[in-house]
Amino acid sequence: MTGHEVRLEDYKPTAFEIETVDLTFRLDPARTIVTSRLSMRRRNGEPASPLVLDGDELTFVELKIDGHAAGSDRFEASPSRLEVRDLPQTEFFTLEIVTEVAPADNTKLMGLYRSSGVYCTQCEAEGFRRITYFLDRPDVLAIYTTRIEAPKEDAPLLLSNGNPTDSGDLGEGWHYAVWHDPHPKPSYLFALVAGDLAVVRDDFVTASGRPVKLEIYVEHGKEARAAYAMDALKRSMKWDEERFGREYDLSVFMIVAVSDFNMGAMENKGLNIFNDKYVLADADTATDTDYANIEAIIAHEYFHNWTGNRITCRDWFQLCLKEGLTVYRDHEFSADTRSRPVKRIAEVRLLKAHQFPEDSGPLAHPVRPLRYSEINNFYTATVYEKGSEVVRMLATILGTEDFKRGLDLYFTRHDGDAATIEDFLACFEDATGVDLSQFSVWYHQAGTPVLSVGSRYDTSAKKLIVDIEQSVPPTPGEERKKLMHIPLRFGLFDPQGKEITARTVSGIEFSGDVLHIRERKHAVVFENVIDRPTLSLNRSFSAPVNIRYEQSSADLAHLARFETDPYSRWQSLSDLAMRELIRATGATRDGQTVRCDGSLIESLLTTLDDSSLEPALRGQAISLPGEADIAREIGTDIDPDAVHAARSGVMDEIARHGQDVFENIGESILPGGRYSPDAEAAGRRALYLAAISYLTRVALPPEALLPIIRSADNMTIMSGVLGILVHRFPGSAGAETALAEFELRFRDNPLVIDKWLSIQATIPGPNTLERVLQLMGTRHFSIENPNRVRALIGSFAAGNPTGFNLPDGAAYDFLAGQIIDLDARNPQVAARILTAMRSWKSLEPVRRERARIALSEIAQHSPLSPDVRDIADRTLGQ
Repeated sequence: MTGHEVRLEDYKPTAFEIETVDLTFRLDPARTIVTSRLSMRRRNGEPASPLVLDGDELTFVELKIDGHAAGSDRFEASPSRLEVRDLPQTEFFTLEIVTEVAPADNTKLMGLYRSSGVYCTQCEAEGFRRITYFLDRPDVLAIYTTRIEAPKEDAPLLLSNGNPTDSGDLGEGWHYAVWHDPHPKPSYLFALVAGDLAVVRDDFVTASGRPVKLEIYVEHGKEARAAYAMDALKRSMKWDEERFGREYDLSVFMIVAVSDFNMGAMENKGLNIFNDKYVLADADTATDTDYANIEAIIAHEYFHNWTGNRITCRDWFQLCLKEGLTVYRDHEFSADTRSRPVKRIAEVRLLKAHQFPEDSGPLAHPVRPLRYSEINNFYTATVYEKGSEVVRMLATILGTEDFKRGLDLYFTRHDGDAATIEDFLACFEDATGVDLSQFSVWYHQAGTPVLSVGSRYDTSAKKLIVDIEQSVPPTPGEERKKLMHIPLRFGLFDPQGKEITARTVSGIEFSGDVLHIRERKHAVVFENVIDRPTLSLNRSFSAPVNIRYEQSSADLAHLARFETDPYSRWQSLSDLAMRELIRATGATRDGQTVRCDGSLIESLLTTLDDSSLEPALRGQAISLPGEADIAREIGTDIDPDAVHAARSGVMDEIARHGQDVFENIGESILPGGRYSPDAEAAGRRALYLAAISYLTRVALPPEALLPIIRSADNMTIMSGVLGILVHRFPGSAGAETALAEFELRFRDNPLVIDKWLSIQATIPGPNTLERVLQLMGTRHFSIENPNRVRALIGSFAAGNPTGFNLPDGAAYDFLAGQIIDLDARNPQVAARILTAMRSWKSLEPVRRERARIALSEIAQHSPLSPDVRDIADRTLGQ
């Protein structure tokens, strides 16, 4: 491991508190001077002890204690720490620390750096220590006042957290601005932006009648592309007032879009900094997915104002307290704003694609980890997505009203606090009287629970008996698992498809349509069931579990036709498809021809042709599980080429049988009129693209797709059909022409070019590595820009099972070289790209050994950042 392991059990408060922080920045690209004046207080009469402040690659300039220069015998300064000795024995004292940083040279994009000529900061999780020496941890809350000085020509705009309080000229072309944030906050929420940017302004009036200025800052000429982000912000603010009773608390709310950013966005108090891909959108350059992401991430960061800022986390082990809860809130916002069933399906697809593999591999960890070596590596799907599912289960167990009472108590009791998971759960226990001790295991235990289910119908007694057994597979460091409280929604359907209301249930605690799984085994008996019913489990995905239930294809088809829960209807189709895809994979490896079961085809086409269903849901229904999903279900000895061929063969069969239906959709489903990103129109476009994808297998040659791309009036259709053309007919004249025309049209728009890079990086087959290498040599790629790296290298490694998992290991060797190169520039991005290899042990032996060699090459390289060292060692199992 990385050497320095941080453990939850070792937590203790700091011996010193910081009450106020007064910062002065004199900005210069090569030599920014930062003066930090800290008003400090001994905590609870702590005895005299050295004060140790965190640093990271800092240049120390000067230290004053209570206004007097400190002698060299009173402190020891290094780039990574400042130890101050012989402190005043008074309860209160001040430190004034001067440091020097070089924003233009900061390729790690943590702390203070420059992006396209704009100064900006990223301080979560431990970036503030790259600006000044500090107690850089989330439980140190202080009031911040920030003064920024810069040449007016270079940086006419000077922004920081809170409300503006002063500004003016300094002479010789310099000016200043002062910002004051009245709300105590941890250092990770500090933000500064300075540069020359355009602004889009609007206003919002809170429910209590208080006016708030809204400002979104973008590069000049891009103002019109921020309109949707502003609309999403206003809708988020109103929704949070109506749904959760949370009002905004400052006079101004600002968003700044920058092109160089390690993350999606950052919720700094009053001054959110965003990756520009989650702010900028118009019909010509953004897809429906882009619009939905902008809406969700704008909402997510705004919602953090309460779940993350007003109430923050005591330590980084509690990260899920702010992230999981806020993801739940943004999911609910999107569900209310768009289509709840389609949103739920998308959430589960994402969870199963990213979090389930994480939970079953070497990088598994609890929603609240017990230890870490590098906190940047725990911004994971487990913390975010599984953390959200845990909150959703809590709402399911308690019910709507009790959940609201508990959450309201949390907001009231812990406003201004740095809280823990125990604090959070205690609010719900105190508000409702419900014991959540067993439920809390969801936060403390890694792994995806498995429910093994068997059922039998007693014809004479008119009973359905369902045996349920829970288990959790071993995960790194956790062999023995505790029993969990799993809320399992269920439904029963009679032979005619009518839903049966279960009134008499024994063998388990149940409420409404929820079975509460608490024991290792339950024998659940449904009484007075006249005919053999079809059982539907985990409706609406009420718990993030794997269910092992060998239902017949006839039962799954019955649910696919009659289930009234849209998610479960989709899941039944997906289960039917997965069964065929796994069988087809085995047939492919044995050299047999792929054949598809008629019940799957009939169920899919019946759903596809059901005009009573919203288009987006029909589109989801016919989108088969992906290659990574199939590999996850098979589990071991994976041959990516066989999986790809099997899935392609099943799609061929479906396309042949459903050609007429697909053609009808292709001709009639697209919305008319001007482009709109609303859910209904977006669903129609999604269904259209699904139909086109199938039609290329039976009726549409590559030359027929070019006119569709050229005539498209929106990026969703243009890039969607381009991806279909390039992936179905790689290297064809039509594909290469379309790629060249797309590049020519959008070559000066990096966010659109990212789509162009990603489409090519995910072309299936052995020739894509060569294409990726060629693209890295073009003007469109920069190893310094995280968006470009993710679009090309990240997409190739994480989204191209056949192109990346070459039997000779060439792509693994390529990635190892890129990780080592990138690690020296930006360790965070390098570590996240490397997680693409987390499932290497599930590959067949030849590929598995090649992957191990490449991972070992990374692990043995020196020097290696703690970020990459941590991921490499854990992935290898060291």
